[in-house]
Amino acid sequence: MNVKRIDLNLLVYLNTLLKERSVSRAAEKLGITQPAMSNALRRLRDLLGDPILVRTSSGMTPTERAKKMEPLVVEALSRAELALQPVDQFDPSTSVRTFRIMASDYIESTLLAPLLGRLNQLAPNVTLDVLTPSDASFSDLERGDIDMAINRFDHLPDSFHQKSIWRDNFACLMGTNHSSLDSLTLDAYLESQHIWVSKTGIGVGTGMSPKHSQKLGWVDEALADIEKKRKITLFTRNYQVSNYLLNSKELIATLPMRAALLWRNTPGIHIAKPPFPIVPIEIKMAWSPVLHHNIAHKWLREEIKTLAASVKGNL
Repeated sequence: MNVKRIDLNLLVYLNTLLKERSVSRAAEKLGITQPAMSNALRRLRDLLGDPILVRTSSGMTPTERAKKMEPLVVEALSRAELALQPVDQFDPSTSVRTFRIMASDYIESTLLAPLLGRLNQLAPNVTLDVLTPSDASFSDLERGDIDMAINRFDHLPDSFHQKSIWRDNFACLMGTNHSSLDSLTLDAYLESQHIWVSKTGIGVGTGMSPKHSQKLGWVDEALADIEKKRKITLFTRNYQVSNYLLNSKELIATLPMRAALLWRNTPGIHIAKPPFPIVPIEIKMAWSPVLHHNIAHKWLREEIKTLAASVKGNL
């Protein structure tokens, strides 16, 4: 028997009939008419091929099959009721939940690292499982296998929920031995060699080349707007670029400001403003409608939102 073809309301009618052992009392209990309850009993008899209730000298009596079914029906309805109960309690201090979050190392270092510190205080037994964009797909997110993705997205499926985390400007990182440290003009910027750093969206990335100008992203789009082009020496998806900069008098890495500020107290690293305007990027968290009403998930979203507001984004 295919359960998809069954009106599951019949289980409610059957449960009430077996308790009341009377069509009229069962109808009254459920607030429906006696003809409607009689029709439900007829449908049950046709479905099961069993009379379910038979008239005896002591009144309506369940058949042998009905007696065997009764505890199973009660259990099924109890489980359904439990599943549909609103979940209105979540105690972070005792939760042992694991939250899976897809994020680039930019988000991991600027947002998730301080989030972990906050969770250590509020939810010491909660675990974060951080996946890279290449580890995940939109299907993983849609199914709820991943709690959320935090990144810059060119597009998101319409079914996803999303929330802006912050808008981030840009900064230039250079080694303190860079030849234009004291005056980073546009000409000096263009004469330098550059590290291209990016991994946005979700899914496996593709190889890059200076010839792929249409794929180079926000910094190079800003240069294209003023009909300029930089010399890219290194393509990387990792924002941990300090070792490259410390050993070069020519390299510049143009990063989102919050990522650049992580190096503000690092000896040998200098932070400067770009000598041309770059449109800020918007970072969002996105999640599946499957998890939208989950109380633990809602709690985490609020914690991330609160923490994001405190992360410094200016020089």
